[in-house]
Amino acid sequence: MNNILIISGHPDLNASIANATILEELAAALPEAEIRRLDGLYADSKIDIKSEQESLLKADVIVWQFPFSWYSLPGLMKLWLDEVFIHGFAHGSTAKLGGKKLILSFTTGAPDALYAPEGLFGHRVEDYLLPLETTARLCHLELLEPVYTCGISYVGRDHQKIMQQKTLARQHALRLVAVINSLSSDMQAAS
Repeated sequence: MNNILIISGHPDLNASIANATILEELAAALPEAEIRRLDGLYADSKIDIKSEQESLLKADVIVWQFPFSWYSLPGLMKLWLDEVFIHGFAHGSTAKLGGKKLILSFTTGAPDALYAPEGLFGHRVEDYLLPLETTARLCHLELLEPVYTCGISYVGRDHQKIMQQKTLARQHALRLVAVINSLSSDMQAAS
């Protein structure tokens, strides 16, 4: 099995339904994976750069798990990226992350229909990923197809809505686990 690192960028997993459920499912399905909850590690926003870089160096597969926040990464995860993915480590002539696989795994509050050229936002979800694609390219990371689920909103969280979000989150986790497991199979077949 590949060394799997999951970076949880949710700003408050204790208030999350979908992202928390996804992480619970990933922990159960991939017990060997390292899951780093940025909200728990860095509530004070003081990132331990060395520790984060060490975890990244050990990983073959890196998963960024987060809720789409204003069409990008949540603030704490963006801070983590700014401070950890520095020149000489993540990019540049002495970069150390090249060849690792990166999977963007995220939820959106808005439903699919709004993420279309004719929808309210006027763009597909994938259109908003260009900065992250560029980051992966700069760092020589192999960016895989994103795994995402739309329509995970905080609005109207009655029991039925919570159960629906948990179901969607479990389905999301199953898709993500399948991608990760296929990477292991591919690597075993190649060796």
